Amino acid sequence: MAKKQGGRLISSAGLVNYYDSDDRRAVHLNPVAVVAVTAAIGIFILVLDLIY
Repeated sequence: MAKKQGGRLISSAGLVNYYDSDDRRAVHLNPVAVVAVTAAIGIFILVLDLIY
C-alpha cells in the first residue's frame, strides 16, 4: 500500500493548530493572573450577595 504524502493525520478531522503563530501584538496573559482575577470577582459577587 502506498503512503500518502503530506504528513497529516487522518484522525485530526480537519482541526487546525493555531498555536504556531507568534504574534507580538497579541495580548499575553499569565494564567495565574486570570485565575486570581476570576476568583476575586467571584468573591466580590458573593460578598455583594451576602450584603444585599
